[in-house]
Amino acid sequence: MNTGELIEKSNQYRQKILKYIVGANAGHTGGSLSSIDIINVLYNDVLKVSPETFASPDRDRYIQSKGHCVEALFVVLADVGFFPEDDLNTLCQYKSHYIGHPTRKVKGVEQNTGALGHGLPLAVGTAIAAKLDEKDYRVFTLLGDGELPEGSNWEAALTGAHYKLDNLCAIIDKNTLQISGPTAEVCNTDPVDTKFESFGWAVKHVDGNDIKALQEAFSSLPFEKGKPNLIIAHTVKGKGVSFMENQVSWHHGVPNQEQYAQAIEELTAAANN
Repeated sequence: MNTGELIEKSNQYRQKILKYIVGANAGHTGGSLSSIDIINVLYNDVLKVSPETFASPDRDRYIQSKGHCVEALFVVLADVGFFPEDDLNTLCQYKSHYIGHPTRKVKGVEQNTGALGHGLPLAVGTAIAAKLDEKDYRVFTLLGDGELPEGSNWEAALTGAHYKLDNLCAIIDKNTLQISGPTAEVCNTDPVDTKFESFGWAVKHVDGNDIKALQEAFSSLPFEKGKPNLIIAHTVKGKGVSFMENQVSWHHGVPNQEQYAQAIEELTAAANN
């Protein structure tokens, strides 16, 4: 897809995220809206994976460490053909596989995640396996900035650099808010870039809601031979809906019908401009 088509996709995905969260009366709205551009570009422009190749040992791997924003992942997986989109009408319902975190019972999901701090270690292990098996596949993982204080992330960061995993790309959805407040106030992990660089990672900053900027960053992988890659994606929590943007209350907020109508109206207007 070209940049314009990807921008259009993101708008459509935002509307679908809201639709299914409202239908389920549950979900992580703010983080799903902040991260959707990243997941969109990965699946529609970067990853070498599809429903037909998902069983191939040579496929690229994507692990969503910030598993609570699963609604963003689900709408993209449905759109690229892993399962019928109608399945999402059962989101968070009894006996549905489409629960509030990724599970391998859903087609296209690589790993069960949601316990924060687990995605990066899983990605590091998977990237090591690729090196040992002399495979060319790449491993991508999306983390939330609110999960960075978990110690397992830093063990994984050390290990990734030690094994020179230039086939690994971690992306931080840095929207600066988590469920209990600003990340800088809950447990400040800045400066994230110099911390990872001191461990031996190659780091780039990018506007995580700018499709073209994301395309350019992913196209330049690996950033340095012999170093794991980190993209710090600066995003807006609740991106695309004016009254949700940068509001911590929308971390786990669900729109009522009036708010939902306003959000869809804003997104529709943005798509037509």
